[in-house]
Amino acid sequence: MLDADIVSDARRRVLRALACFPALAVLPAGSLAQALANPADALGILRADQVLNVADFEALARAKLPPAHFGYLATGIDDDRTVVLNHEAYSRLQIRSHRFVDVSKLDTSREVFGRHWQSPLYMSAVSGMRAFHPEGEVAVARAAASRNVQLMASSFASFAVEDIAAARQAPLWQQLYATDDWSVTQALVKRAQQAGCTAIALTVDVMPGRNTETLSRAMQRDTRDCTQCHINNTHDQVRKAPLYAGIDVSRVKEHAPTAISWDYLRRLRDIVSVKLIVKGIVTGEDAAMSLEHGADGVVVSNHGGRAEETLRSTIECLPEVVAAVGGKAPVFIDGGIRRGTDVFKALALGATGVGLGRPQGWGLAAFGEQGVAAVIDILDRELKIIMRQAGTPSLAAITNGAVVWAKY
Repeated sequence: MLDADIVSDARRRVLRALACFPALAVLPAGSLAQALANPADALGILRADQVLNVADFEALARAKLPPAHFGYLATGIDDDRTVVLNHEAYSRLQIRSHRFVDVSKLDTSREVFGRHWQSPLYMSAVSGMRAFHPEGEVAVARAAASRNVQLMASSFASFAVEDIAAARQAPLWQQLYATDDWSVTQALVKRAQQAGCTAIALTVDVMPGRNTETLSRAMQRDTRDCTQCHINNTHDQVRKAPLYAGIDVSRVKEHAPTAISWDYLRRLRDIVSVKLIVKGIVTGEDAAMSLEHGADGVVVSNHGGRAEETLRSTIECLPEVVAAVGGKAPVFIDGGIRRGTDVFKALALGATGVGLGRPQGWGLAAFGEQGVAAVIDILDRELKIIMRQAGTPSLAAITNGAVVWAKY
C-alpha cells in the first residue's frame, strides 16, 4: 500500500498541473499524459507569442526545467498555501464596470521616483536565473528594455549587476539582502550605486530555516550531479553570486540576519545615496515605521509565499499599507499576479507599481528573452482590456471605487 502522504502529494501535484494549464481541458481524449510531458508539442506551441495567458507558461517551464530547478521556482513554505492564496485572493475582488466613458485612448504610464514608466509593471528580483535559461538575467534585462519596464536585480543574480545594467540599457533597482556583516552590506551598496542603480530594495521578509518542502521533494527526484550547477556542491549564494565577487564574505553567517532592527534601517539609510525601498512589508504599522526610518517606498510582499506560511495574501495586506503610507511614498506589490485584471485590482487598491516574480521565470525557461517579453505583453494587453470595460482611460482613473470585495 502506498503511503497516504505520498499519494496526497502526488494528487496535489497533478491537480496543480491541471489548474495552471487550463488549456489541457480541450485536448483530445488520451492525450493528457503527452500534454503533461510536452505541453508545447501537444498544443502546437512553437513561439512565445502563441501562448494565450501567463499561467500557461508555468506548464511549459515545468516541461523544460530539471526537477530541482522547477521546484526552486515553484516552492512555497509548508503546504504552499500562501503561494496559492496570493493569487486566489484576487478572485474575491470584483471590478465595477462603467459605460459611456471615452476609452478610445488609454494611458498606462505614470511617474515613479521622478522617472517615466510606460507600464505599471516591473520585473521583481528572482534569485539566480541561469537556473532557468543560460542567458538568465541578461535575457530578462533585454526583454525589460524592449518593453521599457523597470527591472529589480537580485542579490543572488547569476550575472554581475554591471552586465545586467548593460543589457537593460537603463538604471536598475538592486535588491539587497542584509547580511550579518556590515562591511559586506556597505560593499554591496557601494557596488550597486557605482553601477548606476537608482534604488536599493532591502528585503526583510526572509528568515533562516524556511521549510521549503516542495523544493526538497523536487531535489530528491533530481538525479543529476548537483556540482554541475553548484560548485563544490554548495547552495550558499553569498559565496557564489557575482554581486559578492571580490568581497570578503568569510564572516557572513546569515544573509537574512535574525537580529535586524529598525536601527539597522536607519544605519542603511545613512549609506544609501539613492532611493531606499523596503521589500517585504505586510502591515500598516511596519510601513509607517519604514518611512519614519528613512525609506522612500515599500513593497508589499511575502516573497511570493516563499518566506512565510501566514495565509495572508499580499493583495489583502495592500489596503492597510496604503492607508498607513498615506500618499507620502509609493507602495509597490508583488505575489500572485497572473492576469491583467490582477494588475488592475492592485492599482485600484493603491499600488503604484506591480511586480512580476515567477511569471518571468516561467517565460524565461520556456522561450528565453521572447518568453519574458510575451509575459509582459499579455499582462499589458489584458490590463488595457479591463481598463476599457471599467471606464478608466488612465491609471489615475483606477481608484478604490473601481473594485469591491465579494461578500461570499
